[in-house]
Amino acid sequence: MIDETVEELREMQTHSSSVVAVKATRSLEELLEREFATVEEYVRDLERNGAVLRRSNPSHASLQNAVREVVETVADADCGSVEEAKELTRERIDAVVTRVENGKERAAENAADFLADGATLLTHDYSSTVEAALAGATADGKSFEVYVTEARPRYVGRKTARKLSAIDGIDVTLITDSASGYFLEDCDRVVVGMDCIVGETLYNRIGTFPITAAANQLEVPVTVLGSAAKIITDGFAFENEFRPPSEVMLEPTEGFSIENPNYDATPIDLLSGVVTDDGYLSF
Repeated sequence: MIDETVEELREMQTHSSSVVAVKATRSLEELLEREFATVEEYVRDLERNGAVLRRSNPSHASLQNAVREVVETVADADCGSVEEAKELTRERIDAVVTRVENGKERAAENAADFLADGATLLTHDYSSTVEAALAGATADGKSFEVYVTEARPRYVGRKTARKLSAIDGIDVTLITDSASGYFLEDCDRVVVGMDCIVGETLYNRIGTFPITAAANQLEVPVTVLGSAAKIITDGFAFENEFRPPSEVMLEPTEGFSIENPNYDATPIDLLSGVVTDDGYLSF
């Protein structure tokens, strides 16, 4: 199961980082069904599989932190038996998953309260937290006009447009990424999700940085939504992913190369703030 999960995690490029983190952490439960002669043997296997899961998707801070917390808690506990170590693993997995899932839900609830009724928004790519926030806000009677970028080259923004257009109270317009600067003049706010914030930098799906820079030039505030668990102060070095060139161009290339990075880096001083499960953090 863990090997299968590793392969699945490598392909989960359009899923939110919280979904990826929960999937990876839950897969460690497979070890609870195996037989081990000693606690040391069990911990070694837990550490080995945890490292494999973390390497499967090194750009997701939520996955890294969730799996590392489970492994380090058990490794540092000095359990007296294999069953005790397994029970601690089970408890920590449940606690980590609950925190990840509840963090996203609370962040969406806080954002729903934060977003102003009647606002015109622009969002990029796909964020389950942004979707949940807008759904919650409209359930409270608010309405929005939302511009959604396509998020090329995989057009993940089309998924966002379809999901938001199914929510009463949201008027959705799908635009190309390069048209965002044109429509930003009509917007009250940009709202995006986040893969993670590490130190002074927001890492999010490619295209976030130019949209944020243009919004700053036009004095449109940019607000990030996501779990506080995605804000990392130390112990994590972000590692970008580079997607296949075929996503950009199917035809054979001749005389030039193609680069297809998955994420870009946005200085947090370009952001107006972040809404998390802990509330609103301004920069």
